Amino acid sequence: MTTVHDGEPGAVSTTASRLRPRRAHPLLVFLAKRLAITAGLLLGVTVVTFGLVNVVPGDPVTANLSDQALNDPATVAAFREKWGLDQPLWAQYLHYLGNLLHGDLGISQQTGRSVLDDLVRYVPATMELAIPTMVLALLIGTGIGMLAAVRNGRFTDQLVRVGSLLGLSTPPFWLSLVVLYVFFYQLGLAPSGGRLSTGFSPPPTVTGMYTVDAALAGQWDVAWDAAQHLTLPVLVLTSLTVALLVRFVRSAMLEVLQQDYIRAAYAKGLPARVVLRRHLLRAGLVPVVTVSGLAFASLLSGTVLVESIFGWPGLGQYAYRSATALDLPSILGVSLFVALVYTLVNLTVDLLYGLIDPRIRLS
Repeated sequence: MTTVHDGEPGAVSTTASRLRPRRAHPLLVFLAKRLAITAGLLLGVTVVTFGLVNVVPGDPVTANLSDQALNDPATVAAFREKWGLDQPLWAQYLHYLGNLLHGDLGISQQTGRSVLDDLVRYVPATMELAIPTMVLALLIGTGIGMLAAVRNGRFTDQLVRVGSLLGLSTPPFWLSLVVLYVFFYQLGLAPSGGRLSTGFSPPPTVTGMYTVDAALAGQWDVAWDAAQHLTLPVLVLTSLTVALLVRFVRSAMLEVLQQDYIRAAYAKGLPARVVLRRHLLRAGLVPVVTVSGLAFASLLSGTVLVESIFGWPGLGQYAYRSATALDLPSILGVSLFVALVYTLVNLTVDLLYGLIDPRIRLS
């Protein structure tokens, strides 16, 4: 039914319009879509990982039992029954999927603990490396990349390009060994590895990151010792990440510098620092945010070689030991965590796009 108000041409009130359902906020629709995609992605990860682990050469029984136990058929049969290895693959997968829907990631064959408990133990150690590495890499890489772009073609730019190329070409294990040799064996400026020195005990667990937990507990000597142990692995990871970011920042800023509005800003007599801060940096941030998100997700997913060389008990070492032992529950748990990290980081990057450039709309 339609009601037209007298004397107000064009002012139409409709009952249908009042009853029409309101459209959901675009951000909520976007998040709902991404959650659905994430659920499908995680399901796909379980299928692929489960299949790959079961087709690679090797037997979890051989990888986990000693030679003496392998010679005892009763022990081998008990192991297979305990971990469900005597069941068909489809039954093993459906059993795992049913437990997963209840939040149960299974029990690790190598540690005997819940996989979720293992992730809670090892992930904070990797985060303690990843967070300072990413902060330092963003500050250093963005600054050097902008400097190279502004001085395009000059000696500074050539030096930065050669340095970033060398950084990208340097194997992480080689750089780790060199840094360890120079700063520990030769100069004695930093500890060799681990998270704490022998004379210190871990602080009360709050976040799982020793530096933060020790500071919260007021144990400043423990916090300082933990920070010293962070120095060398963070130095290595920061160097490698800076080399990656510099190249992306430089190319992104060069593209923006060629835009007409940047030239117009210089022509108007605006100071260089104003042009760089207000126009160049913000316009070139979109591709930089993308590669920074991927780099951060890679750091959170575990840096196996660096963690192994420095004896850092993080997710990388846990994933490596799980793979060598063919520990299916642990491998699946790590795979799900890595997939979730990349999904959440990509979601965060997409949301940051709208803040950096209002012209970008979520869809």
